[in-house]
Amino acid sequence: MSAAPAPTAPRWGYGTNGLTDLRLDDALALLADLGYDGVGLTLDHMHLDPLAPDLAERTRHVAHLLDRYHLTATVETGARYVLDPRRKHGPTLLDDDEEARLARVGLLVRAVRVAADLGAHAVHCFSGVLPPGVDAETGWKRLAVSLLPVLDAADVLGVPLAIEPEPGHLVGSLADFHRLRDLCGDPGVLGLTLDIGHCQCLEPQSPADCVRAAAPWLRHVQIEDMRRGVHEHLPFGEGEIDFPPVLDALAATGYRGLTVVELPRHSHAGPELAARSLEFLRAALREGERA
Repeated sequence: MSAAPAPTAPRWGYGTNGLTDLRLDDALALLADLGYDGVGLTLDHMHLDPLAPDLAERTRHVAHLLDRYHLTATVETGARYVLDPRRKHGPTLLDDDEEARLARVGLLVRAVRVAADLGAHAVHCFSGVLPPGVDAETGWKRLAVSLLPVLDAADVLGVPLAIEPEPGHLVGSLADFHRLRDLCGDPGVLGLTLDIGHCQCLEPQSPADCVRAAAPWLRHVQIEDMRRGVHEHLPFGEGEIDFPPVLDALAATGYRGLTVVELPRHSHAGPELAARSLEFLRAALREGERA
């Protein structure tokens, strides 16, 4: 029988999608000053635009900043309008139009390359919503085929791809993640982004139990507060999650990636919430250790 993983101290990060009113240089300096260990870096027009010229040079600059501030990174690909200025999160890997699907594939492959150049520990992505009139079986086939070149790039460059179950998406639950994993032939490079709030929102298990169930595939963790049945990312203390058991479960899994605060609709108060969030998480961790 293999030994249980040794408990690990959390490595806290904050998502740049919650700091969109700051220049990226200023956001990274802020997170380092507050005491964060890393950053969930969303590739977007205001933060390391993946479609603008001189991406390699700009990526080197960000890598230099991460090194200067002793920060690690996860590359996130959930920008709302980075590919289509009229359609939120479009196009997806499920679109009817093959050229549109290939645009998303190209973005994800580019994100894997950026992640490798940054020394990031994973690339986050999602499936997208099933288009109207498309049956689920067709959607699953499109998703698996679309992911093949992304998984190949991730394998070659040694950067795990971490797909996030997103409420309302084709891959919307942990069970859906396992279906995708089976469809893709269970590649070692395909892992999971677990959003703790999403567990509270819709999973049958508690968030702590979700962490334990997902442990073998965890490559990235997002964290925020949330209420049952309502997909709204909330600052800590405004939802229903009991956080000490969640943090205990994460520590017990031996997970070594970042646990990134995900508040994409609160950028107007980003610096204040980044400070408050870290204080809350540290206090919850201490409470769990005392229990």
